[in-house]
Order: sequence, then structure tokens, then C-alpha cells
Amino acid sequence: MRKIAVLNQKGGVGKTTTVVNIAAALAAMGQRVVAVDLDPQGHLTIHLGVDPETTEAGSYKVLTQSAKFEDELVGVRDNLWLLAANINLVGAETELVSVVGRETILREALAEAEEKFDYLIIDCAPSLGLLTLNALAAVDQVLIPLQPHFLALQGLGKLLQTIDLVNKRINPELKVDGILLCMFDSRASLPNEVKADIEQFLEGSRGTNCAWAQAQVLPVHIRRNIKLAEAPSYGKTIFEYERNCHGAEDYAKVAEFLHNGAIATKQVESDEVICEEAAVEETIEAASQSEQAASPSEPVVSEQPQEQITQPQDYPGSINPFKT
Repeated sequence: MRKIAVLNQKGGVGKTTTVVNIAAALAAMGQRVVAVDLDPQGHLTIHLGVDPETTEAGSYKVLTQSAKFEDELVGVRDNLWLLAANINLVGAETELVSVVGRETILREALAEAEEKFDYLIIDCAPSLGLLTLNALAAVDQVLIPLQPHFLALQGLGKLLQTIDLVNKRINPELKVDGILLCMFDSRASLPNEVKADIEQFLEGSRGTNCAWAQAQVLPVHIRRNIKLAEAPSYGKTIFEYERNCHGAEDYAKVAEFLHNGAIATKQVESDEVICEEAAVEETIEAASQSEQAASPSEPVVSEQPQEQITQPQDYPGSINPFKT
């Protein structure tokens, strides 16, 4: 079983969206996939159409009550199971503070399910606390979704240091597999500059013994797509909500890359098409503006006289905004 943690301590970068849609795409390929929600907000649980308020928090029971991992799973799609979460998970860190070996509880719980599933994908909380530590101790690979902004780079260094520390002290198998750029706009210069900076940083770590020595920026980027933001409110994956949009296309390619190590069609071609389309639109708009400037339109004379603005009358108990 391949075990992947989708992690970034910065919120709003697309962690939950990435987990849901990669898991759904892998399940559609016939892989047996478990999605684990380790975020007390329960966004992964909600995104897959399960109400956290009416469902027992499987992840909470596994961590704090020694519940059997498989018994707490909920089947949500064909070949796709969910270990749900809700607000009760907030108290897990406090309850486990005095427990010996609290960092490896999830890893021990997964031991019996190793041969029964093909993929385990964990949606981590936007923090670097005990819940995230359990996730890092239990998996072999880390996928980091990242918005291509300057401030996102600032947190990346701290995140990589934490992963490296866990690799050296708790889980020697832990490695950073890749960085997935989300909300990517190839027409802007900043995303491409951030991508180049990350690639240069990763290239400088080749041949070292750090946890990210073999990491790469995935060749597929998740383009900005409003459908990805709309899908969670319907409890649907992007493939169920709008399978022909860019978001569905991009996540299908990410899943294909993770599973096969390659993708059939390079996304670079799609990005170039977008840029060409944008250039054509700008050319047409500029030509239209030039034509309008060359042939000034005749002034339009209104047939009806303009009404004069009059001050409203005072009414009992009202305030006249024109009075000073």
C-alpha cells in the first residue's frame, strides 16, 4: 500500500481538494483507496458528502480509543473508503499528551490494513501538531500542494525542516515525493518565477541525505477553476460535478502521474493554448477599440427632459440626508 500525506501548514492551498480528487481518480482506475481526514474541520468528510455532525469521527476513535482502523471506515464511492473526522478531533492532542508513543498510534493502527488497500491518502490539518506528526509517522511519501506566491515559499522551508526531522527521528522511510502547484496561471509571470525558484532549490539538494533530495515539482499544475470551488458544496468530486472542466482534467493527470510515474499528454501544451487564446482575445479587443476611436459616434440627444433632483420632504421620525 502506498501511503501519502498531503501536507501544508498554510491553509487554503488546496489540500482537501487535492486529496478528494486524486483519491477519486485513483479509485476510478480500479485502485482500492482510503482517504483519511485528520483535520478537525472535517472538510474532507464534507467534500465526500458525509455529514461530520451525524457521523462518528473514525479518526478520533482510532487515535484515542484504540478502535480498529477497518471498522471505522465508511464506503463513500466504488473503491473509495473514508476515515471521517469532526470537531471532536480537536481534543485528541490534549488527550494523548501523556500517552507513550503517541506519535506512532496511526502507524500501528494501519499495520493490519497494509495488504487490503492500494493507496492511503491523508488530508492533514493546517498545522504541525500531533495530528500531523501521526500522519508523517505513518506514511512513506509527502505531497505538498502550494500556491505559487511569495509568502507560500516562506512556509515551505519550515515545512521541509519538520519533515526532515521526522525522517531522522521517527520515520526513516519518509520522503517528500513532489510539490503540486495549485491555482496556477501560466499567463502571469509570478507563478512561473516561483516555480523556477522551487526547482532551483530542489536541484541544489540532489545527492544529499535530506528528505526532499528526490522531490520534484509535478509536471502537472492545477489551473484556476471555479468548478473546483463549487464542487464541495454539493458533496461531489470534480469528476461528478463537472468532468469536462480544467480541474477534472488536471487532477486526472496528477493521479495518472502518481500511479504511473508519467502522463500521456504534457500539460505544457494546454498552457500554451491558453496563452495563445488570451493573446488572440487581446488583439481582437484592441482592434475593436481602434475602430471605435476612428469612427466617433454621434451624440445621442434625449427626447425627454431631465428631471430635477429635489430634496425629499421631512417625515415624522425620519432623517433627511440633505439637511445639515
